[in-house]
Amino acid sequence: MVFFEVCGPSEVIVVSGCGGAKPRYITGGRAFVWPLVQQSDRISLTTMTLMIESRQVYTQLGVAINVTGIAQVKVHGQNKEMLEAACQQFLGKSDTEIESIAKETLEGHQRAIMGNMTVEEIYQDRTKFSQHVFEVASSDLINMGISVVSYTITDVSDDEGYLASLGRSRTSQVVRDARIGEAEATKDADIKKSLAEEVTMRSKYFNDIEIAKAAREFELKRAAYDIDINTAQARANLAYSLQEATTKQRIKEEQMQILVVERSQQIALQEQEIMRREKELEAQIRRPAEAEKYRLEKLAEAHRNKVIMEAEALFEATRVKGDAEAFAIEAKAKAEAEQMAKKADAWKEYKEAAMVEMVLDVLPKVVAEVAGPLSQTKRVVMVSSGNGEIGATTPGHKCVHQDLYTCRDVLPFHS
Repeated sequence: MVFFEVCGPSEVIVVSGCGGAKPRYITGGRAFVWPLVQQSDRISLTTMTLMIESRQVYTQLGVAINVTGIAQVKVHGQNKEMLEAACQQFLGKSDTEIESIAKETLEGHQRAIMGNMTVEEIYQDRTKFSQHVFEVASSDLINMGISVVSYTITDVSDDEGYLASLGRSRTSQVVRDARIGEAEATKDADIKKSLAEEVTMRSKYFNDIEIAKAAREFELKRAAYDIDINTAQARANLAYSLQEATTKQRIKEEQMQILVVERSQQIALQEQEIMRREKELEAQIRRPAEAEKYRLEKLAEAHRNKVIMEAEALFEATRVKGDAEAFAIEAKAKAEAEQMAKKADAWKEYKEAAMVEMVLDVLPKVVAEVAGPLSQTKRVVMVSSGNGEIGATTPGHKCVHQDLYTCRDVLPFHS
């Protein structure tokens, strides 16, 4: 059989058991509990109000007093760790037992803090005392899973009349302070009255000084106004002359401006005419000249290329011709050399016969060369010493023939 457990928002159902599984905590909800296998317990989350009374506790200076405080505590259900701690500490306990444990813990911390403070500190600064108790007690109760919602002191008393004496002393002090305050107030009032009278007199004297200053400034300003009026009058007297001179100057400036504008227009027209002529020159002369220049450059380039090609062709032909002539000369020289070698060999063999043959080959040329000038000669004059066979005593034609024969006989190869 299955049990269906339901709880409100102010309590927690703790379901445990079932094979060592961790307990389940259900706050303000429902849970299924298997009988004989699981167990369900409840713990309240409501706020508990505790009255913490500490009677006849000796303070730091040995004065026994009574302190009563009110604390609001509850099991913290929003933090899982604190809820687990609270279940471990208080599960199965009644609310009264939980309240008793929390109350004893708070009372112990309250008594400990009272022993570390004086009566005056506790009585005069209750907020500090409450805050101290709240902080110290919260650290221990949190370990139990309980949070302190609030803590305040409601009463501080003693059985010996110590606090009453402090009250009477404070009352006397307050009365004394009131009398002193009254006397100081009276003194302050008299001082303020004297100061007020002094301020009044200063104000009166200040006003008198200000009046005198105002009168002086009035006179100075009136004199300044008179100067301004006289100056304005003098300026008014010169206004016509100044205006006339200014007007003439402006007319002159306008005339000069007109001349400047006219001159500027003339310059602009001249610049336009120059631009027109430049464009005309560009269209009629410069561009045709550039075209002619381009044509001539191309013609010159073509001619130069032609001359270069002709020179290269002539160079090649000359080179080929030179190579041919050199070959011919070389062949002729070789033939002549061979011929001369053969002649030399023949001369070696024939000697004088070879020389005669050579002379005979050359002799016609020599005779022709000698006869050439003689054919142009009209008369031959021969001079002799008179002792030889050749001379003036011999007839001319015989003499010439005789001389030729003589020359022949003189030749070395003549036999």
